[in-house]
This record gives sequence, C-alpha cells and structure tokens, in this order.
Amino acid sequence: MSRTTNTTTGSASGSASGSTATAPRRRRTALLAACTLIAATGATATALTTTAGAAAPGCTVDYQVTNQWNAGFGANVTITNTGDPVSSWTLEWTYAGNQRVTQGWNATITQAGAAVTAKNVSYNGTLATNGSASFGFNASYSGTNAIPAAFKLNGVTCNAGPGGPTDPPGPTDPPTTPPPSGSRVDNPYAGAKVYVNPEWSAKAAAEPGGSRISSQPTGVWLDRIAAINGVNGGMGLRAHLDEALRQKGTGELAVQLVIYNLPGRDCAALASNGELGPTEIDKYKTQYIDPIAAILADPKYAGLRIVTTVEIDSLPNLVTNVTPRPTATPNCDVMKANGNYVKGVGYALNKLGAIANVYNYVDAGHHGWLGWDDNFGASAELFKQAATAEGSTVSKVHGFIVNTANYSALKEDHFTIDDSVNGVSVRQSKWVDWNRYTDELSYAQAMRAKLVSLGFDQNLGMLIDTSRNGWGGAARPTGPGARTDVDTYVNGGRYDRRIHLGNWCNQAGAGLGERPKAAPAAGIDAYVWMKPPGESDGASSAIPNDEGKGFDRMCDPTYTGNPRNGNSMSGALPNAPVSGHWFSAQFQELMKNAHPAL
Repeated sequence: MSRTTNTTTGSASGSASGSTATAPRRRRTALLAACTLIAATGATATALTTTAGAAAPGCTVDYQVTNQWNAGFGANVTITNTGDPVSSWTLEWTYAGNQRVTQGWNATITQAGAAVTAKNVSYNGTLATNGSASFGFNASYSGTNAIPAAFKLNGVTCNAGPGGPTDPPGPTDPPTTPPPSGSRVDNPYAGAKVYVNPEWSAKAAAEPGGSRISSQPTGVWLDRIAAINGVNGGMGLRAHLDEALRQKGTGELAVQLVIYNLPGRDCAALASNGELGPTEIDKYKTQYIDPIAAILADPKYAGLRIVTTVEIDSLPNLVTNVTPRPTATPNCDVMKANGNYVKGVGYALNKLGAIANVYNYVDAGHHGWLGWDDNFGASAELFKQAATAEGSTVSKVHGFIVNTANYSALKEDHFTIDDSVNGVSVRQSKWVDWNRYTDELSYAQAMRAKLVSLGFDQNLGMLIDTSRNGWGGAARPTGPGARTDVDTYVNGGRYDRRIHLGNWCNQAGAGLGERPKAAPAAGIDAYVWMKPPGESDGASSAIPNDEGKGFDRMCDPTYTGNPRNGNSMSGALPNAPVSGHWFSAQFQELMKNAHPAL
C-alpha cells in the first residue's frame, strides 16, 4: 500500500466536530523564549554589580527540577527581586556533583567547572521590586543530582525560603499530584489564523508565480533532533513559536507541527528513514520528545493553539507490511516485535497532550493504504493501542489526520463505491481493487466513526492534507467515464491520475488541492497543507546526505514497481532532491495543476 513521506523542518492549517476537552497540564516557570548557551572553560564566573541607585538588594530563587532521566535533567529557575529595581541581573550557583548545563533558554548560561552563571538576555533584564524572571535549561549528570545549596543574585546571597529549591524527582518517579487541568477549544482552527512559515513562504515567493500561494499556512516539520534548535542556520522550534506570536497579534492563531522521528521510522520505505535506529526509544524520549514538550509548555506560548501531527507513516506499517502479508518487510517485522512504534507514539501523546494548548492529531494513513477491510479495523485498533500506551489515554488525542504528504483525491465526484457497470461493482475495478473508499473525505469520516466506536471522544476531529491532491489542469475529467466496462468507467472519471494508488513519491501530474480551510465538512476540523508544497518526497537517484535519508526506488521514475504498488511504474518526477529539500520543478507543476485553479 502507499505511504506518506517526509520533509525537513517546515510550517501550516478542526470541525464543528470536536467538543471542549480537558487534559492534564504541567506548569513550567520559564516565561520567555530564545536561548543562548555559551560554553565556558576559563575563569570562574563573576557577578555583576547592581545598577546605580539600587541600595537595598534582596532576592529569592526557586530552582525546580521538572524532569529527570538516567543521564540528564531539565530545570526551571525563577528569580524574584525583593530589593530596589535593577536593570540587569546575574545569578550564580555551584553544583556539588558533576552536573553540566547542555542547553538553556531565556538566559545566557556559562559554566566553569562546578560554577554556573546565568545572565539576563536583552528582554528580561529589568526587574522591578518584587519582579520576577524565569529561565530554563537541560543538563547532564551521573550519580546524584543534588540541588545547589546557595544562590547569589548580583553578588547578593538569596534566601529561597519555603518556596525555594526542591529535591529532583527520581528517574522514574511520577508526579505526586496530578498537574492542573486546562481547557481546549472544540476546533483549534475555528476562528483562528494559521501560522505561515516564513522560511517556506520565502521559497514559494521566489518562484515565478509563487506569490499566489506564499501566504498559505503549512506544517513545520521536526524530523530530527537537530531541527528543534534549527538546522544549518534555519529557524528552530522556539523561533517559529516566537514568530507565531508576532503573527497572532490580538486574535487567535494555530501553529502546526509535525512530530516525526520515531526509532526505525517508516520501516517500509527508504526515502523517509530517520536518524534513530530501531532500538533507540530512550533517545527518542529524552532527546527529542522531552525537549519539544519543555518548549511547548513555556507559558509564553500558552496563547497559541499548537497542533501536533504525531508520527506520520509508521504505525500503519505494523498492519500492512508485516509477516505474513506479501508486502512484509524485515524492518517492519522488527518494529512490530520490539513495540517501539507503539511506545514512541504513546509517549509523545502523553507528554504533549499534558500541555493545555496542544492538540494532538495522530496519523491515520489514507484510503489507498488502509481502506481495505483487512487493514481498516486492524489499524483503528492499533491506533487505540498506541493512544493508551506509556501512560497516555484516548483523551490525549484531539483527532486524526489523513493523507499527510500524499496525493489521494479529496472527493471523487464522477463515481461512488456503490456504482456498478453491467452488473459489475466499482469495487471490482482495477483502480479501486475492492477498497471500501474512493477518496479521502469518505475515508476520513468512516475512520472517525470507527475510532469513536472504539472509545475515542465522540466529537473527535479529523484533518485532511490537501496540499497536493487537487489533480487539476487539462487532464482533470469533467464527467464520468464511458459505461462500456467498469474499468473504463472508473478510469475515465477519476480525478486522481496516478498510475496506482500505491504510488507516493513526487507524483507527476499532481496539483495543489483545496486551500486550508476550517470546518469544511462534517467531522472534519480542517483541510490543511501539512506537507509544504515544493518540498521533495525523496531523491530520484541516490544522493549522499547526513540526514539519515536513503534512496527509495519508488522515487525513481524508471522503477517498475513492487507488490505494494501492483508492480506498476512509480509515476515519480525525475531529478528530485533528497526528501524535504526544495524541488522547483514539482512546485511549478503543482501550481499549474492546482484545483481549484490559482
């Protein structure tokens, strides 16, 4: 069956269908974004003096370890100035163990030996009397992780008092009390603008005619650990969220993130393989999901509606591409046996779903992958298994997304699954091949009903990625095919012009689909462009890269196929770059074949 594919860091766009839901929220104390971490190996850090006129210094410090794992921890520090106002601050402390700060935000943090110095950044240096500032960091350690015994603010010893530092939790300790609850809106897209990724927008606008769509919202892809802080000088997660705040203004804004870095990712493909090996589930949790969750939980971003598309591609492979299926691959058998897809998705849902303004949407494939009887129900059951793994519950799932980065038509108007020609059902046509669905809208609505029947919220919302499923242009049929036989009827009328439903890589003839839109149909929260148009699905020939992405013959236009695409030609465009890289020729073709037309 066909699969979706991946991209590099990118940006994008729920239904009258979702109900107000509540989920646990873990409070964070860091208030402002943008981090600067400086490695220091020289002399012991020194304190700055208080600003002239600050005659009565005093302070309290609240040092909280918010998360701890076997080799590291995250912490938030809140300083409160109880003396006269200051215009800049420096906080110092000394560790008793071997703790080493590795990443910080909202302060410039240096460390020399056990001595740590945190200095304000440009926007949080001024502290009025009883004013506070917060910053956070991640650090490594081994052995014990004792709380620092003393702190100095601008050279003055602080007395943290009863609200001060607390012992860190153990590596596996759960919170002793449940985090406070936060409310979610019914549909995060309703009444909201959607974040426009300036990096994608600039690439689109630079193309001839690209300004016609460069203001559309697209998904921000976090497809490797490095993408959290930004790759090759590009925007990291905090930079995107800060820009989202700017775009938000006084209204509501949804920002779309693709969480995409499971161990052994997309086991049945090569172009979208990832950086983590099949067994690296702990690294996925502590170096990928935990840092993302810490950033999203920053109170600075509490006013954003953060939509997370959780781990496209992988879970359905545990149904369709494992033994004894004829489409089985050894890598998928490995991932089913070790359970790390289920564990990883469950962990991500649990961590991200605990943040009040985060809306988790789990990938549910597309009709040309899971629409058959033996795939549909089994996949829905698997989605529930993942949604209840690693401490997660179905309440942590706001909805599901279909057709992510794929090409399946939104709605086929010229034939239905109930049609027949000369007594032969449309389901018997070579194109439909006994599938229960002909398009993504009918599939999404049916999958939603199935998931609700399994215990998901009755107001579950669905997203449909319409970024490349318009299939417009001169080849778009204007009516049904001739009724001479069922294949002529279906092939003559179908919008989706792919050679086979299993083809997924840089498809020739594709066009932009419906523009992002909130609540477009029953049960559908939004049409979205989660896959940024113009970003390649995979290289058409082998290209060395440091992104963990291999060469998949399904991206080679000369490839004659395999059982997953009925041994058909791949239908891929030539001269394509590595997945996620800009593909100008495809972008131009998508605009040319857009439906609705540009």
